[in-house]
Amino acid sequence: MKAISLFSGGLDSALAIKIIQEQGIEVEGVYIDLGFEANKDKIEHLKKLAEELGIEFSVIDAKEEYIKEILFNPVYGYGKNFNPCIDCHAFMIRKAKEYMQKSNAKFIISGEVVGQRPMSQRLPALNAVNKLSNANNLVLRPLSAKLLPPTIPEIKGWVDREKLLGISGRDRKIQLELAKKYGLENFESPSGGCLLTDIGFSKRLKDYHKHLPLTPKEIEILKVGRHFNVDGVKIIISRNKDENIPLKEYEGGIFEKMFIINKPGPIGLIQKDAKEEIKEIAADMMVSYTKFDEAEVKIGNTIYKGKKKDKKEFAKYLIF
Repeated sequence: MKAISLFSGGLDSALAIKIIQEQGIEVEGVYIDLGFEANKDKIEHLKKLAEELGIEFSVIDAKEEYIKEILFNPVYGYGKNFNPCIDCHAFMIRKAKEYMQKSNAKFIISGEVVGQRPMSQRLPALNAVNKLSNANNLVLRPLSAKLLPPTIPEIKGWVDREKLLGISGRDRKIQLELAKKYGLENFESPSGGCLLTDIGFSKRLKDYHKHLPLTPKEIEILKVGRHFNVDGVKIIISRNKDENIPLKEYEGGIFEKMFIINKPGPIGLIQKDAKEEIKEIAADMMVSYTKFDEAEVKIGNTIYKGKKKDKKEFAKYLIF
């Protein structure tokens, strides 16, 4: 018997796996990559936790499908920011079900806990997720199973319901005690994982979506830099050396790159269809974030004479 686990790298998903493993069931972890993870080292972290749990894990790249189907048109709307949590969970379960059917697994497990998250883990929300995911009662939530109706794995006797748990609420005392029992160490903090819940990232994304189409190639550049909107034209300028990297590596078709010539400074991106007067403003912006009074700035194949200005002049354009 084999089950597929939604594998987030957090404590709850790890505990769900351990509880099912104790019933002699093989578990494979599946990480659904939507592109909006805050942890840059996510995959390395998952490898360590998978090794600790003694499971195989797979990564499913679902970024393009998620953008097209869920992100901008969720059935159940958003949380406080740009987080369509109910639709998101249902989408991940659908992807896990597709994988389950290819891998000879019988059911899906999730680390969700009743009442832990205000939008997506209340009982009505879990019911909505079940309905929207069309998972046919094959999703088992071992940490809260005794508070929920029996699922097919329990009804058919694949899993002993009496050995499952009935945890609810936001207090993680029970989970932390179980982590000690199982000797788990490589799990992530329960907060800060999804950038769609971050107010600053959400501001950038909302402004971006008003003017430009989003593809997976633009997700990484939304995570870094200062973001400006000059008369509807998006400009991004790095804040440090680390942020230079994703801007320099950008290979999408929406932006062109901006560089300071022969001097140290930030790297920037500007929409390819920007007018000359806006490119001139962008050149001044680039120089204003250096120690130089003026410098040549290459935008696409053209050189502009940028001059340092008081950064307060650009505040009206700043998104975040």
